[in-house]
Amino acid sequence: MNANANANFNTLYAQQVNERRVINGQDDVVQLYPIVHQFAWDAYMAGNANHWLPNEISMQKDIEQWRSSTALTDDERHVVKLALGFFTTADSIVANNLVLCCYKHVTSPECRLYLLRQAYEEAIHTHAYQYIVESLGLNEAEIFSMYKRIDAIYDKDNFVTELVQQILDPDFKTGTFENDQLFLENLIDFYVIMEGVFFYASFAAMLSFRRRNLLPGTAEQFQYIMRDESMHMNFGIDMINQIKREQPELWTDIFQKRITNKIARAAALEEAYAHELMPRGILGLNADSFKDYTQYVADRRLVGLGLPVKFGSQNPFPWMSEMIDLTKSKNFFETRVTEYQTGGALEWDEDF
Repeated sequence: MNANANANFNTLYAQQVNERRVINGQDDVVQLYPIVHQFAWDAYMAGNANHWLPNEISMQKDIEQWRSSTALTDDERHVVKLALGFFTTADSIVANNLVLCCYKHVTSPECRLYLLRQAYEEAIHTHAYQYIVESLGLNEAEIFSMYKRIDAIYDKDNFVTELVQQILDPDFKTGTFENDQLFLENLIDFYVIMEGVFFYASFAAMLSFRRRNLLPGTAEQFQYIMRDESMHMNFGIDMINQIKREQPELWTDIFQKRITNKIARAAALEEAYAHELMPRGILGLNADSFKDYTQYVADRRLVGLGLPVKFGSQNPFPWMSEMIDLTKSKNFFETRVTEYQTGGALEWDEDF
């Protein structure tokens, strides 16, 4: 290639890189150099540094406690079963949306790379739920079909899948105002509402077992899952805010009001789910305490999107922030090393 041709090529390549956008950008093979969406690359590297597998975690104490007639109350067993029933379906819905709806319309190579990592992590989570169900000897048909029988689970799942069918339409394409706004709303539904609001009552309930040294293997797996999901949520909010910067015309006043109202409705659904999860309370927790917590979490998500708070509630579970910290040299029951961080440092949204 002569000097003039090389210069022309570099100029054209620079123009293509400058045209990179999260959606509606240069739709090409994954060419990462030079990095444009640094937040996505950082998220990908952090995910790689925090890899884990469910079957590396011992479930022996969990099995002993589950088989014991005195270690757990009926209400505590109900929490475990209902949370597993919700998550087994929810993570599958998230994975399907990633693979079938999200990936094909995202044109940023850095974001696409992280989406592949996230999809794999969703598979690990599904593996974890199956591992827990098998270890405890639960009725698999009961757990995996719970969304069909429990309205509080079905209502949450149905709420975030309203837009999926439109985006699954083979004729759907981004590039128009209406479709770009629809796709942006889909990202908010899954990253902010599903992973950022609908997961947290279950996380708080399941991780509360750790505080009394109950179900240590199950609690450890849920701790890893919450860390992963927090990373997914933060990446999603970064991606949504990047689209807002690249296409500010989408972020209309009417759209902002719709999103605010949608997150408020999601908080109400999560509160109803908390009542189903613990109708009589466990471990010092009760459904009423989750009202403030759910509203607090919803406000945090609104702030992340640059929207004003809706509720103004305080966090009744400050100990949840400690659950994110997985940088200890040993886990909380001193059964194994849990330090998976192989490089770099993680920055967490500490208010959970």
